Amino acid sequence: MANFSKSNVPQFSVDVYQNEYLPDGGREVNAIVTVTSTGGGTVGTAVGASYAPGQGPSAGVVVMVDCSGSMDYPPTKMRNARDATAAAIDTLRDGTHFAVVGGTHVAKEVYPGGGRLAVADRTTREQAKQALRRLSAGGGTAIGTWLRLADRLLSSADVTIRHGILLTDGRNEHESPEDLRAALDCCAGRFTCDARGVGTDWEVKEVTGIASALLGTADIVADPTGLAADFTQMMETAMGKEVADVALRLWTPVGTTVKFVKQVAPTVEQLTDRRTEAGPRAGDYPTGSWGDESRDYHVCVEVPSAGLGQEMLAARVSLVVPQPDGSVQNLGAQGLIRAVWTDDMAASTSINPQVAHYTGQAELAQAIQQGLDLRKAGDMDGATAKLGRAVQLASASGNADTAKLLAKVVDVVDAATGTVRLKAKVAEADEMTLETRSTKTVRVKK
Repeated sequence: MANFSKSNVPQFSVDVYQNEYLPDGGREVNAIVTVTSTGGGTVGTAVGASYAPGQGPSAGVVVMVDCSGSMDYPPTKMRNARDATAAAIDTLRDGTHFAVVGGTHVAKEVYPGGGRLAVADRTTREQAKQALRRLSAGGGTAIGTWLRLADRLLSSADVTIRHGILLTDGRNEHESPEDLRAALDCCAGRFTCDARGVGTDWEVKEVTGIASALLGTADIVADPTGLAADFTQMMETAMGKEVADVALRLWTPVGTTVKFVKQVAPTVEQLTDRRTEAGPRAGDYPTGSWGDESRDYHVCVEVPSAGLGQEMLAARVSLVVPQPDGSVQNLGAQGLIRAVWTDDMAASTSINPQVAHYTGQAELAQAIQQGLDLRKAGDMDGATAKLGRAVQLASASGNADTAKLLAKVVDVVDAATGTVRLKAKVAEADEMTLETRSTKTVRVKK
């Protein structure tokens, strides 16, 4: 990890929202932990700007472009992908290490070649864009090979932030799901990756699975003409990242068990199974790279029961960056989750509004995914019930974006009660957009 001067490092803060009061015999403690990073040195700096040495974090980015045969149907798809990659290259900050990979059933270096990364400046950006013109479509799809090549290229440079951008238009037909899983396991924690599906012939669970494993974002670009704007936005976000490999460290006292840890904003992402042990009664949950941003996490722990009037520290949350030598850099922010036993029924039964809101948002994501799966399986009654519940939750929580997407798949009779009818005909792009964006949440209105 690079060491920055103090003025460049974003300041992290942790806020905890919970109802700490438990009834007699109560054991489950829920809290929403808001992590905010502000005031880094490079966010919002003009694109293409240079930095004095040591000012911005060193970054490496590999763009992986699908060049399989299907990218020629229609031919504009390949052209849009080339234009989008060129737009992303224009967005690179001077000094950023980068490469372009063409992906088929094998992965090929498009630029600069020779197993290395180029360093962005006016000349290399121009050379990369010239190289893109030679990209043509032909061959199959084996995404694991693209990711492994990106990993090798990113590890060839001594950079702090390592990031991938992956574009595919088809299903991963030329390697087994196990091969892709093995590639993701190999790359997890080594770089973050945003994944995009273009058109409607790709598999939503594949693309979202890649982004999830590599702590990036996933989305659909149904119309290839939207690719350039999307790639530019992704690259700008990548250029704003300033601290890599941040982990949420959870310490719990003796007798306390962690039931789950999940990110709940800006998207729902399960982290429970990604824990790595960090000494006695502590575990680290990976959160990827950070720029100027804020995210919310839901932490649920089970504490040993205690007598009325007693209180205890149920968990302590801190933020750390693991160092290559095995030590950690503590980012200096922490939050405490407490448990207090009371016989005041009003206190112990009230649900914290943040906890209630995000429990609903997580249920919303699950209801959409289950509803769409049931619809594909031909269980129309089950699908109607699940998607109706999703409409009800989206409406109640003010998640207008998700409500709009749902309205393209069901006819809403009454949003408040979740009464809906499945549409007889649904455009494939609309169904895929709903599935891809189902985990996007809205924050609590403060």
